[in-house]
Amino acid sequence: MIRVLLADDQTLVRAGFRSILSDEDDIEVVAEAPNGEVAVAGAREHRPDVVLMDIRMPELDGLEATRRIAGDPRLDGVKVIILTTFDLDDYVYGALRAGASGFLVKDTEPAELIHAVRVVARGDALISPSVTRRLIAEFAGRVKRPDPGPRLNALTEREREVLTLVAAGLSNDEIAARLVLSPATAKTHVSRIMTKLAARDRAQLVVLAYEAGMITPGWLTT
Repeated sequence: MIRVLLADDQTLVRAGFRSILSDEDDIEVVAEAPNGEVAVAGAREHRPDVVLMDIRMPELDGLEATRRIAGDPRLDGVKVIILTTFDLDDYVYGALRAGASGFLVKDTEPAELIHAVRVVARGDALISPSVTRRLIAEFAGRVKRPDPGPRLNALTEREREVLTLVAAGLSNDEIAARLVLSPATAKTHVSRIMTKLAARDRAQLVVLAYEAGMITPGWLTT
C-alpha cells in the first residue's frame, strides 16, 4: 500500500486529490496539511511514501518544507512531488535541488497523478521527464553552480554514460537497450551512481548532470 500525505493550503484541492487517490486499491491518503509546517510534522508522524507538496504554502513554503523532509535522515524513504500552478515555476528547480523527486502541475489528469504517485513511490523514474528536463534547462543557468567535480570523479566511464542517459529521461530498460546491457545491470549502475553522488533519487541525478555540464539544455537522445 502506497501511503500519501496531501499538502496544499486549498481545502478543495486536497479534497479533489483525496477523491482521486482513494479510489485506487493500492493508495491510501494518510494525512493532510494546510501549510508547510504541518506538512513536515505530518511527514515525521506518518512516514508516508509520497508527499504531494504545493510549492506555494503558507507559514513555511513548499521549498523549505521539502528541504526539511529531504534533509531528515529519519525520512529517508519519503518522496516529495511538488505541485505547481505553472510548469515553469522558478521555485521548482530549487525544489528539485532540495530533494524533490519531481513535479506536477495542479491541473494534471487524474490518471497522470495516480501514475506519478506510483512511479515516485517505487523510485524507478522521474515524473514527466521531458517536462522536468525542460524546467531544469530553463533555470539551470540562473543559479550559482556548485563544484560537483570531486563526486563525479568517483564515477567510472560506464557510470558517466549511464548518468547522461538518466539525465536524458531514459528508464532503466531504455538505458539497458541503448548500452546493450541487461536491465538488472542498468539498475545496478543507477543504484551505484546514486550512492556515490549521495542522491536521493533520479531527479537529483538529473540536476547534478546538468550542473556538471554532462548534459546541456536542448540535448536529446535519438
